[in-house]
Amino acid sequence: MIYCSNCFEDEGLKLKAFMLGEKNTDSCPNCASISGAKLDKALLIKLAHSFFVWGSLFRCDYGFSPIIEFNEYQETDIDASPQLLKDMHVFESALKVGFFYYGPRLWMVGENEPLIQLQNPIARSEVIDNILSLYPIKTLSPNENIYRLRINPNNPNEDLQYDSPPLEFLGSGRLDDKNHPILYASKDIEVCLHECRVTALDDIYMATLTPSTDLKLLDLSKIIDEDLTEFESVDLAIYMLFLAAKHSYGTIREISKKTKEAGFDGIIYPSYFSLLRTGGMPFDTTLGISNRKLSQHRDFEQNKIVENIALFGYPIKEEKLQVKCINTIKLTNIRYSMQFGPVINPFD
Repeated sequence: MIYCSNCFEDEGLKLKAFMLGEKNTDSCPNCASISGAKLDKALLIKLAHSFFVWGSLFRCDYGFSPIIEFNEYQETDIDASPQLLKDMHVFESALKVGFFYYGPRLWMVGENEPLIQLQNPIARSEVIDNILSLYPIKTLSPNENIYRLRINPNNPNEDLQYDSPPLEFLGSGRLDDKNHPILYASKDIEVCLHECRVTALDDIYMATLTPSTDLKLLDLSKIIDEDLTEFESVDLAIYMLFLAAKHSYGTIREISKKTKEAGFDGIIYPSYFSLLRTGGMPFDTTLGISNRKLSQHRDFEQNKIVENIALFGYPIKEEKLQVKCINTIKLTNIRYSMQFGPVINPFD
């Protein structure tokens, strides 16, 4: 052990160092503190990545990129407070690294040809046809359960309360519009809670649903094999679409409607809250290559994704789904995992 959490001045950095470090009463070789959590070189590298790289992650309209990176080849060149510069010197001395502003590969911030075409009403049809042919078909069978939540429903014991919303409430979700009703569900109850933005004051009801017959779903949650660069990748285009905010809804709705026209009963898609649920970092790379394209990282990247299910029409009314059980949910405990980071304005 060569440093401890008390060697740092920035409070977020100090807190994260304490979370990562070894708790003991040994004297720190650097500052002589006995109360700080102790850090060796491996933990210092982990701390630097957590605070400076993950903690500086910047969300674009499509995609993410860290603002700061570090390596052993560059000297520190960051506009930061004297306090933070002093903390950086700890890493510079121990790890022989420098911190610098990261210039991302442009695909990480939305420069992806299929994604650009999907946003163009004239050009998107060909890409959607490609999506329908590339992604796997999955069957949702009668022996499987899925869950749908309602917040403060008028008649919680009535099965149809858990069907797709009536006309006046359509058009606010990711895949539905006024002429295209969707029943949203998931196999992950915690993601259902996130998706519904529940509060401690809500009356929460959960319907357990099961198909009456096999349902044919297009699975957009799976990583697909492609012999293409990240700039040409349909896989990354879909991934970025479903991680994006409301400005992506129009494009996703067009994919959804075309999928229904192709004879599917619904879509499996990545939850917007996947990374919060799994604690994953978006767009991990190895030597600038997306880990989603590297076979040795494929399973790890796939496990970052939580599946949501969108079923077309009114599947309960149409008797494609049965309501197996209705329960209340009482929130009893909420925990958060977090990354701290520096205050850096990428546009300064």
